[in-house]
Amino acid sequence: MNLPLLSLKSLISKPLTSILSWLLLTFGVCIVTLILLVSDQLKSEINKNAAGINMVVGAKGSPLQIILSSIFHIDFPTGNISLKQADQLSKNRFITSAVPLSLGDSYRGRRIVGTTIAYPQLYQAQLSQGDWFVEDLEAVIGAEVANELSLKIGDEFASQHGLDEAGDDHGHHDFHVVGIMAPTNTVMDRLIIVSVRSVWLVHEHEEKQHAEEHHLEDSMFYLKRLKLEVTKEELENGAITSLLLTYKSPMAAVMLPRTINAMPDLQAASPAFETARLFNIIGTGVQVLNILGMVVVIISGISIFIALLNSLKERKYEIAIMRSLGASQSAIFIHVILEGFFLSVLGGITGLLVAHIGIGILGDTIDGLNTEVFFFLYEEVYILLGAIGLGFTASILPAIFALKTDISTTLSKG
Repeated sequence: MNLPLLSLKSLISKPLTSILSWLLLTFGVCIVTLILLVSDQLKSEINKNAAGINMVVGAKGSPLQIILSSIFHIDFPTGNISLKQADQLSKNRFITSAVPLSLGDSYRGRRIVGTTIAYPQLYQAQLSQGDWFVEDLEAVIGAEVANELSLKIGDEFASQHGLDEAGDDHGHHDFHVVGIMAPTNTVMDRLIIVSVRSVWLVHEHEEKQHAEEHHLEDSMFYLKRLKLEVTKEELENGAITSLLLTYKSPMAAVMLPRTINAMPDLQAASPAFETARLFNIIGTGVQVLNILGMVVVIISGISIFIALLNSLKERKYEIAIMRSLGASQSAIFIHVILEGFFLSVLGGITGLLVAHIGIGILGDTIDGLNTEVFFFLYEEVYILLGAIGLGFTASILPAIFALKTDISTTLSKG
């Protein structure tokens, strides 16, 4: 007697109840797994993009907003800080490196970042084509930007104010694409990077800029820590959006924030602390969804139990025939258990597959989330084993009822 085949045929014979139990279990497993995958890959994204950055300094405001705008580039900056203050701060003995960022413009929704070559070096970015920017209005674009906007070496474009594609463009100064970065799977793939002076240039009036160039062309200063060459006028009056700092020693984590926050115009923000706070904020929603998923999984277990129990009422004669033909009580028990086992295995596996397909769709639709569809976590094994265990548990009582079927009474009624 082929018990597995017999159990499969029994499930197929009642398709509506079997499909309902399978769908419920699939949905529950999918929710739990999807939350697990999103949380893991979101943490991975945060760690990759914040690697090597111990602190971000910006204008007074929300520290979380500073982190979101300057590291993940998904929010608006809190304001600007003076270049002179930034230069003075970069000379602090606790600081190893300070990378300036100048934000505010974009091109077709992709942020333009005024910075230095030290910024892509934080992410070990390499060029796939062309060269790094050297002159004003030269731009190096990320791999995603090149693909999505169909930009190539030699193309020109005008920046737009803000992150809205409908923003006013700075048509009097066009950027010139000189390099394309290789994919890094970090935020660099979604950025257009230019020199800090290029950002200043597109916001100046041409007449004023030309006049100042002629007057100040010989009075240049090199800010060693910031790796910026500026004029005296730019040093005194120039502004940037933020500084990405790297500490020289752990003591800096204690000393620097207190020093910076005491300044009237500056705010220190810790990527590690603010991202942990962000996860705490969204943690309640994640817990609610996890509970919802577990409730659906439990309901699916109850559905399997009810489906098997109801089927026994219709199959008592069939089971009595099997017993009269020599099937043992253990065979009947295993036969019913296998039905629950097959449903739970099928529901568990399809739930995991749907979750991975879902994470791929999220990665394509949510800007800033790079996801791996075929990356599996060891916790998924426990989710699958839990689903199988639930199916097995839900089948035990119906299986006990089945093996206690009275053969003579049932056959006499049949």
